Amino acid sequence: MCGIWALFGSDDCLSVQCLSAMKIAHRGPDAFRFENVNGYTNCCFGFHRLAVVDQLFGMQPIRVKKYPYLWLCYNGEIYNHKKLQHHFEFEYQTKVDGEIILHLYDKGGIEQTVCMLDGVFAFILLDTANKKVFLGRDTYGVRPLFKAVTEDGFLAVCSEAKGLINLKHSMTPFLKVEPFLPGHYEVLDLKPNGKVASVEMVKYHHCRDEPLHALYDSVEKLFPGFEIETVKNNLRILFDNAIKKRLMTDRRIGCLLSGGLDSSLVAAILLKQLKEAQVQYPLQTFAIGMEDSPDLLAARKVANHIGSEHHEVLFNSEEGIQVLDEVIFSLETYDITTVRASVGMYLISKYIRKNTDSVVIFSGEGSDELTQGYIYFHKAPSPEKAEEESERLLKELYLFDVLRADRTTAAHGLELRVPFLDHRFSSYYLSLPPDMRIPKNGIEKHLLRETFEDSNLIPKEILWRPKEAFSDGITSVKNSWFRILQEYIDHQVDDAVMASAAQKFAVNTPKTKEAYYYRQIFERHYPGRADWLPHYWMPRWTSATDPSARTLTHYKAAAKA
Repeated sequence: MCGIWALFGSDDCLSVQCLSAMKIAHRGPDAFRFENVNGYTNCCFGFHRLAVVDQLFGMQPIRVKKYPYLWLCYNGEIYNHKKLQHHFEFEYQTKVDGEIILHLYDKGGIEQTVCMLDGVFAFILLDTANKKVFLGRDTYGVRPLFKAVTEDGFLAVCSEAKGLINLKHSMTPFLKVEPFLPGHYEVLDLKPNGKVASVEMVKYHHCRDEPLHALYDSVEKLFPGFEIETVKNNLRILFDNAIKKRLMTDRRIGCLLSGGLDSSLVAAILLKQLKEAQVQYPLQTFAIGMEDSPDLLAARKVANHIGSEHHEVLFNSEEGIQVLDEVIFSLETYDITTVRASVGMYLISKYIRKNTDSVVIFSGEGSDELTQGYIYFHKAPSPEKAEEESERLLKELYLFDVLRADRTTAAHGLELRVPFLDHRFSSYYLSLPPDMRIPKNGIEKHLLRETFEDSNLIPKEILWRPKEAFSDGITSVKNSWFRILQEYIDHQVDDAVMASAAQKFAVNTPKTKEAYYYRQIFERHYPGRADWLPHYWMPRWTSATDPSARTLTHYKAAAKA
């Protein structure tokens, strides 16, 4: 996890512009560098480093003797870099996983390069010999990337939008900043004056398609057909592999553990694999909640079952409310459910950074979208409609759950790894018949639970524990986190102010006081940037007006049972 930043064709003094790059210093607390591009005085790269792989030669932009005309700034992890190096017999100059991008690009061009990368990434690649700039981002947008480009060809790129919004450009007083789309790469021409012109924007991978790099994978051969035992076996193989490949790091590994199905499976398999790899330290697991939190109780059960070194972080409503401003600044969004869920994750990340030496943190993000884990999937009109919704959620992960997971951990210099969004695992899961993936017998994620039923990886009551939203599970059922927030905000936002909400906020007009309160904080940090959020996250096929799972009838029925 790092912070990348680059400018091409800047009209303003670069030493002043570089101050903007310091806005993302939290993403790389170990080192930073600014580097001008030879022959282009108005182009430069900025890099903040979290040293996770190759402590000695890992600084960026990466340049190697063999390709003196290539400059690479990237944020991510390429899990198959050694396999590809051996397969194509590339001569490496460093031990940095990202070096593979330079070799693949030289061998086969940009399209083949991005399709061959098994991992998560956002990159800026400059080819001064062919006068090209390339931008690319992984399938689900696990690693963030923002860009701003003006009509006269000034290009600015950064891991987070906060590193771009204060840039100066003579032709454009208000620089339009937007997220770079996941699963895409862009080709731009570099002009002699350092400015750029976009040539094409290409979608190189759809989450349903098996990735090209599967051809060079060492995963044991999967069994064909959709017999239930065959499918379960294949899922176990792929998920095991998804975690194993993510052990690639020189820093200590930890795991977030909410006590729900997803994080519990990740923690259990991760601990097993660390033992097999003969790692010398115990796995630290981390849970957060208020007193009487069902998440804390469930996480404790899992930690005792798997034998991890477990940490519990307690917080109260006042502490949660106090960090709302910091959280919204870090997130760069005002989406209601994202803000609610981010408070716990932000506070636990702060604890990990301050009290432990775990830096690479595993988590269960992406499973609800992939395996139809949200409570409202019980209301899906058909398996096909549920499949469509699952793919829509995956496509928008970079606006919601993946955004939350990245920003709350990166704010404290941690790197998050999300095995449920592994290319091989997710594309296989999405290839299964729609009726295999829907909730069954009133239980969501039935297939995933069934897959690990006989494994004894986690306690049975956790394996079949119903879905609990992270923002709700951290508090007791009697007093949900969203109700605590709403009670507090009710006294902060006047009824008269709400009456004029549509005039003040035309884009995504807040309908509740809670939404209004978050929007006010957002506008204070990012005025005029409301269009970063295309719409609020809300459940489908229900008349609910609040995104909390605890407001849905299915949850209420389960809570009474």
